[in-house]
Amino acid sequence: MNNYELQVENFMLYCSSRNLSQKTLKSYEQSLRLFGLYLSDVFQITDVEKVKSVHIRKYIQYLRERGKYTVSRNVMANDINFPQNRTDFSKPISDSTIANYVRNIKVFFNYLYDIEKEIKQNPVSSIENIKPLRKQKTLLEEDELIKVLRQCDTTTFYGYRNWVIIRLLLDTGMRISECLSLVPEVLDFKNKSILIQNPKNNKQRYVYFSHRMSSDLKRWLLYRDRYSNSDYLFPTIRGTQLEVRNFEKTLREIGKRVNVSIHPHQLRNNFAKYYLLHGGDWATLSRILGHSSVEVTQKAYLDFADKEVGEKYQRHSPLNNLKL
Repeated sequence: MNNYELQVENFMLYCSSRNLSQKTLKSYEQSLRLFGLYLSDVFQITDVEKVKSVHIRKYIQYLRERGKYTVSRNVMANDINFPQNRTDFSKPISDSTIANYVRNIKVFFNYLYDIEKEIKQNPVSSIENIKPLRKQKTLLEEDELIKVLRQCDTTTFYGYRNWVIIRLLLDTGMRISECLSLVPEVLDFKNKSILIQNPKNNKQRYVYFSHRMSSDLKRWLLYRDRYSNSDYLFPTIRGTQLEVRNFEKTLREIGKRVNVSIHPHQLRNNFAKYYLLHGGDWATLSRILGHSSVEVTQKAYLDFADKEVGEKYQRHSPLNNLKL
């Protein structure tokens, strides 16, 4: 194990001690291992003290030029996953992905400089964060949502389960990972609320469901209890926790059948936009979504299309609502 690898290992132990989510840990390790491979192959650098800002800038340029999945930190994994068979193999890496790589590298070297004092000069001090252009989030039309829901075969356990999940995501704005980890005990039908344990920051918050969703959930619980003794609210047929990637795949396939591009996070986005379009306020929305501040929420959901702005205007126009 060389010096760079040793420092990455130490950094990962530090991150684990801070109870960061598995998703964050995986992102850090993947980014840093790939950067380490680049440093070793291109510059023969295996010591963190020898890394300079020019190496990081060269790496950013390299990321923009190379394609997706053309480099792996685990060669054996390529023989199992066959990345060359992916439809997006060798396509350009998105600015969002590159921004994430750079952000992770900066966290690592800031750790080495500020906390561990392992390096005398910080190579990331002059590296600016990459700010990718935000893609406008698509607002699904009512008829599109109806088409998707009608594709769920509610005569089957998994079809009925998926139908309820889709409606719950749209009604509450919770993350799919939060939804699939729910247990019945967190449902409060009296206050129509659900207690969420946020895996991203280990904080708790409440999301709320409608009267119609309350009926849906009560019927689902009766159905579920007849066919499963699982601890989870939305288990697999075997009673285990439904994995996010499996539900994502199922939802994409449902959408393809009716020519609707849809994924779980899009339902969270649509909840937020419909909430605002129907008169909801930013502060309440921010709390429901579990964002750290109202500013974070506004940055995420200010990208309304002209059509959406026009429709909201018609609902709130002074002349339409005042008897003048």
